[in-house]
Amino acid sequence: MITLAQMAEAVLRCADGREKTAQSRRYAAEWQAARAAGETPEIGHADPPLHPARPDAPALLSPRDVPRRRPGTPEGRIALLHAVAHIELNAVDLHWDIIARFTDTRLPMGFYDDWVKAADEESKHFNLMCDCLEEMGSHYGALPAHAGMWRAAEDTVDDLMGRLAVVPMVLEARGLDVTPGMIKIFKQAKADSAVAALETIYAEEVAHVAYGSKWFHFLCGRFDEDPKERFHSLVRTYFHGDLKPPFNEEKRAEAGIPPDFYWPLTASG
Repeated sequence: MITLAQMAEAVLRCADGREKTAQSRRYAAEWQAARAAGETPEIGHADPPLHPARPDAPALLSPRDVPRRRPGTPEGRIALLHAVAHIELNAVDLHWDIIARFTDTRLPMGFYDDWVKAADEESKHFNLMCDCLEEMGSHYGALPAHAGMWRAAEDTVDDLMGRLAVVPMVLEARGLDVTPGMIKIFKQAKADSAVAALETIYAEEVAHVAYGSKWFHFLCGRFDEDPKERFHSLVRTYFHGDLKPPFNEEKRAEAGIPPDFYWPLTASG
């Protein structure tokens, strides 16, 4: 078995979405089987690329140039699912990148268990979205996508606490806010496959946000820092703009993020 860091780098260097996620799930299964057998596999070191490999399509545009989605139409619902698929593919890479990029930081094995599980689930989510798109006569890559998805990874390339603060605790937490509304849109359209897929994503994303909060607090404890103050400082450093309500306070709390972490970072905070 190759090291976990080598697995992570291999996923990051794979361009095709379906192939990337198949590789991700295979490596996750190998890791989880070894851990279940009581083994402590080698983490190792890797040389991850600054940007993960990507397929030729979709075309990546500036956020301001991505066409607006009108979810009241079939085309708008396809565009919405395409955007979610793009987010999930980026999440696969983000979770493997946090494994590969910070191997010089001494961390418990549970850190790697959590992010391997998260990467595995994001891989499943991407494929669920692709299946829904294909059922609706489209596919991932058929529409342009947001080019700024990887910016948080670039900005926090040498700051593990910054990465935890901005990716799971801000960006993925935002998914908890908006997914219920998306589920409602597809229920109204009687798109049962999309509803089931989005409900799976919604249920599993809470844990991913919780992993971020858990390991952020762990590192704050290691360095004797106040988690709330450190979170505010890092988000103001690395996140571009204010956090935008409404917030799903129930699910955020379930993931370990209380309101006094995010409300002060809004425009009115």
